[in-house]
Amino acid sequence: MHFKEAKEHAPGRLHALFAEPYSAFENDAMERQLHLVVALKALFEAPLRKGQLLLRVIHGWENGNAEPSALAHSEHRIGALADAQAVAERYQRATERGDQLPSSSGSLLATPLAEAIAAAEAQGQSVDDETRHNPAHWPEFARGLSLYTFFKVYHRLTYGEDDSYRASRCDTPEGIREIHEFHLEEGEFAIVTPPTDAESGDTQLILHESQLATVLALMEECLVAARKWGLVG
Repeated sequence: MHFKEAKEHAPGRLHALFAEPYSAFENDAMERQLHLVVALKALFEAPLRKGQLLLRVIHGWENGNAEPSALAHSEHRIGALADAQAVAERYQRATERGDQLPSSSGSLLATPLAEAIAAAEAQGQSVDDETRHNPAHWPEFARGLSLYTFFKVYHRLTYGEDDSYRASRCDTPEGIREIHEFHLEEGEFAIVTPPTDAESGDTQLILHESQLATVLALMEECLVAARKWGLVG
């Protein structure tokens, strides 16, 4: 297995801010609201202000479906919170009218999975049907562990998760990235950032389309609080 591609529960940006980041956002945590504001200032507000934020909205899985080919998404560069709110309005209108939801070209899982399997087979590795179709077996070929890591992120964002926060580190086509997952009363989302020692790179805010309104409301609330407390900039 290619364990260097990804590592769960890896120290990330929030480990430099909080002594216990895994418990900092639990409902009974003292100063939970302050923790949220500080975390989202670092992970969300900073790249938003620098023009380095992408919003990735996923959809397509429902009723337990987790087929890679069924997962759709749209991606949007966000220069201000109003840009994200405009995306949310597009999704809301499409839902109300029964229209097809916004979708970007390309596949998040199916295409890179097929490419990784083809590369493994070109190098002489036999990839059987069980390995192809069971995500837990993807780490048996190169790039499979990173694909499995994001598969689990997308699955948790679609179907829910008990842990309020988790951090992972993953090798992506854009380079090493930290994956910060939040599963909160206020909404569920992931923020994928370059590591702290990276010189550049975009940050992604990833969420399921059903979470757009609640997550953006949380972001706006935290940005207002950050400005009020003099934490922005």
